[in-house]
Amino acid sequence: MSKPERTLIACHECGLVSAIPPLGNGHKASCPRCGHTLARRVENCSAKVTAFGISCLVMLALSCSFPFMSFSAGGISHQISLIDALQVFRHFDNNALAALLLSTVIFLPALYIVVVMYLFALTEKKVEGKATLTPDHVAKRLCRLVFRVEIWLLVDIFLIGVIVSLVKIAALADVELGSAFWSYAAYSALVVLFSRAIDKEWLWENLLPHCSTGDVKTGDTHLSSNHTACSLCHQINPHSKGKLPTYCCRCDSKLHHYEPRTNDSWAWSFLFSAIIFYIPANLYPMMYTVSLGSTERSTIMDGVILLWQLGSYPVASIIFIASVFVPMTKMFIMIWLLRSSKATTYESDSNAMKKLKYYRFTELVGRWSMIDVFVVALLSALVNLKGLMTISPGPAALYFALVVFFTMCAALIFDPRTFWGPYVPNKQNETSALTVQAA
Repeated sequence: MSKPERTLIACHECGLVSAIPPLGNGHKASCPRCGHTLARRVENCSAKVTAFGISCLVMLALSCSFPFMSFSAGGISHQISLIDALQVFRHFDNNALAALLLSTVIFLPALYIVVVMYLFALTEKKVEGKATLTPDHVAKRLCRLVFRVEIWLLVDIFLIGVIVSLVKIAALADVELGSAFWSYAAYSALVVLFSRAIDKEWLWENLLPHCSTGDVKTGDTHLSSNHTACSLCHQINPHSKGKLPTYCCRCDSKLHHYEPRTNDSWAWSFLFSAIIFYIPANLYPMMYTVSLGSTERSTIMDGVILLWQLGSYPVASIIFIASVFVPMTKMFIMIWLLRSSKATTYESDSNAMKKLKYYRFTELVGRWSMIDVFVVALLSALVNLKGLMTISPGPAALYFALVVFFTMCAALIFDPRTFWGPYVPNKQNETSALTVQAA
């Protein structure tokens, strides 16, 4: 397919097709219907990605090479590394949870950073007209890989879990922070800066330019039945003679056509799974504390109550919000949204926008519920003073991790376009994307 004269992007939250105007550095184009960011221009994105990426990898290496923190009580001390904290579940015959922690905090972030740096270096060569040894199909696979794993990077959440753990055990014994802790804190901040430095539109356009969008025009929506938008690279794939394309013409990703019944069925399945696992996650112990021969079982709410009684009100509030309030609220919101999506008539734009805001909330806060799992992992690795005090993970840790996983999957598979009907432009809404200053 030939390259189009102008760039059209279909908003994946409301379905509106908009024309992207030329963007200056530090500006973004937002959907005029729902306000979703369609494109964002980052100044010197390639140089920033390289600088932040190298810094991230250096800090990650330092975080894994030196002591992370130590715990001492009654003249006995115990020191751990970052790897010890993340793979502690393996010592308690829970290899799946250990693999989850290692992958989301170390392996996937490192892979993400390295591959993104490579793709930007490859794109720079293409922009300069230099020959590259990487075929297009390899570049497409790498792009699909990094942008699909992006949501599963939990580096920042683990740092908050470390801080919560410090507050929990500060009253029990002396805790000393190692040099790796400060390296990891810097690494967490740099990962956030690295992700903000990525200009996806610049990368896609120069590495794999847009293909022709056929007869699709601004103002069309998902109800026009003349195109399918790729959720990964935002390429609009036109329907040729009524035939639905199977794969994206730009990045070769499998296309997911607008099929609300199918998507809702999958979302219900994930949501029911989360509800089922949420029951044992709250009834079974999250961790066991063995002190001087006596064993104490602690559920999620037990930990919140203990922190509140010790006067750690902010930390108790964080644990309650992340581990109790957020999962329950997210499940109730998803139930409401899924029931609303079955309506036979379309919502007004104002009502659809209200529901979209609730959906965005579920996407934003879902991953933060992993804090309690990270807290248990760190405490189990750190508090291991045999004969004096030992903390070990309980069965609820795995169930709660599954709750977080399935609720995130339910939010990802749910299609918010079901709330939006045909687009009717007015004076406040025009069919071209609005350009605003980036935050």
